Amino acid sequence: MAIPAQGQVLEEIIVSATKRAESIDDVPLAITAFSGDFTRSVNLDDVKDLVSFTPGVTGNSKDSFIDVISIRGIRTNDFGVGGDPSAGFFKNNLYEGRNGAVVTSLFDMERAEVLRGPQGFLFGRNAIGGAFSVHTRKAQIDARDGYVEVDAGERGHLVGEGAVNIPVNDQFAMRLAGYYSTEDGYVDNTVTPGDDELINHDKFAVRLSSRFTQDRMTIDAFLEYEEREQNGTMYRATRLDDKWTLFEDLYGTSLNGDDGRDIASEFLLGDPRDDADILTIGAQIDYELEWATITANIGYKDHDYFYTEDFDGTSIGFNNYGQTQTGDYLQGELRLVSKGDDPLSWYAGVSFYDEEIDASFTQVSSEDAMCQYYGYYAYGVNYNCVDLYDYYGSPFTPSPDGTLRENNRARGQLNGWAAYLDLNYAFSDALDIGVGLRYTYDEKEFDLSAPTPVSELGAYWALGFTTIGFLNDTRDWDELTPRVIMRYRPTDDVLLFASATRGYKSGGYGSFAFAPELAFGAGTDLTDADGFTADPFDPETVWSYEIGYKGTLLDGNAKVDLSAFFYDYKDLQITVDGQGGGIVVDNVGQVDAQGLEGSITASLNDNFDLYFSASYFDSEGSGLQRVCGLDDPNGCEGNPVWWAPEWSSAAVLNGVFPAERGGEW
Repeated sequence: MAIPAQGQVLEEIIVSATKRAESIDDVPLAITAFSGDFTRSVNLDDVKDLVSFTPGVTGNSKDSFIDVISIRGIRTNDFGVGGDPSAGFFKNNLYEGRNGAVVTSLFDMERAEVLRGPQGFLFGRNAIGGAFSVHTRKAQIDARDGYVEVDAGERGHLVGEGAVNIPVNDQFAMRLAGYYSTEDGYVDNTVTPGDDELINHDKFAVRLSSRFTQDRMTIDAFLEYEEREQNGTMYRATRLDDKWTLFEDLYGTSLNGDDGRDIASEFLLGDPRDDADILTIGAQIDYELEWATITANIGYKDHDYFYTEDFDGTSIGFNNYGQTQTGDYLQGELRLVSKGDDPLSWYAGVSFYDEEIDASFTQVSSEDAMCQYYGYYAYGVNYNCVDLYDYYGSPFTPSPDGTLRENNRARGQLNGWAAYLDLNYAFSDALDIGVGLRYTYDEKEFDLSAPTPVSELGAYWALGFTTIGFLNDTRDWDELTPRVIMRYRPTDDVLLFASATRGYKSGGYGSFAFAPELAFGAGTDLTDADGFTADPFDPETVWSYEIGYKGTLLDGNAKVDLSAFFYDYKDLQITVDGQGGGIVVDNVGQVDAQGLEGSITASLNDNFDLYFSASYFDSEGSGLQRVCGLDDPNGCEGNPVWWAPEWSSAAVLNGVFPAERGGEW
């Protein structure tokens, strides 16, 4: 999808999702592509903003978490660091990582591609739901140019973006691009009157790109650094029944603020934060042989991340969450892509990754608020901790700051490699069929610790366990994932395609539980020597089947994309409440789903163009009882999954008018 130039037919976007440079109109995949001009024209801020414009994709939020993103109903809700996202995010063919590090700003963009359905065969990295692939503008040896754009608005809104391309000689060029975005907050927290500055942000990013060419070789490299300072997610509790009246009577506080946009949150960790420093270095080397192209990709990513929020959305001192995280990620790929006009075309490659991740998690609540809650529901009394312990005949000494802090730390050494081969045979100019196979191997070493809280209340409210030192475990998984795809072009303006793909996501570890599970309250001072380990979970898989249509209409002034799919998704990796307390990632049930997706892009006249997308999704879950948490063992059997809407749509109408003295608006 692209915004056309004034008075012209729709722009053709060249994509590389299939390891070759192809027009998006020729790619037999459910793929939505956005030009760099489009991302600027609709003020897309970061990669998650692409969610809003892509059919079948939901879950955008203004924070750095991607566990809420669903592609055709496939997602992970694990916010720990021992698993992998269901949607893979890539920049310049390099994997972007996990929560905290993956969401970076869109600036000086060439294009963005969103692929729906399992994409592990093409991209690797357990992309079982789909993939987001963005490409920045490369340095150009034959151009000396640049641009600056500034956007200003209310609440101190200021966005600036610019780039300059500098040819050094006839073999080497550099490109420097920068981005800055700031906006004041506009939400008041009634717990701290006058603090009318929440939902603010400051972002700064810079990228240096270079290109070197010599004979048959081209080297493209980039170095990017971004600093992000913004608020964490804001929550606002909603009154559903009389239970909230009991809370208000118990704690003597109102549920919400006075204004429709106000919140009432007790921030025990300070104002919610979502801050990160992210460094990315990457290079791609292409070498042209007579019969094939050799491509090598190498990348390194380092990030520091800090996040806090109050996730109950009330002024009661409950459920303040914090996360501090550091990570290093090294990756590489070597592939060979055939050239020429032979009926048989192919590509093959190998890849590897090595990741170190270290995350500390904190959940904080007021001691007295916890005692009031427990005393009221257990005995019908409204006691603080001193009075409640006295009720039991025991003394209570408050912690130095009057809070219960349950801390745990998760460390991972994660690595893997893969090899893949794709063969495509053209039976005629109109019909070709491709068969591919990927082998994937993942190994994860994971450590988990949970020290005893300072508070006398103990670790029975969030985690439900404590350890002495780290609990360690190491496991590995491997899988063969095939893909078969057919492409048929009856005319120059129509493409029909069909595919069958197996998707796979390796197992991993939960960041908030141990194995084997014990009864509630029994998991105290656990050790490796006693046979306890970090809590593993198994892989999940999907078989996905798809048919699609792509057509160009009205002499190139309109393009239509349609696709229909069905899949069988098994052993879902989902967070559930642990039997011994805490949060467990478990493999549960299966989902059968089908859906329709479509989009149309049209140039209406010399001044206006239109983009419209829509999707329909129908699903049926089975064996999800542990997720539903209902007393009836069949209470949610056959229900649709609740994290993906049945209908979704998006539309953009863009108008461009020439200015009297040049330019346009």
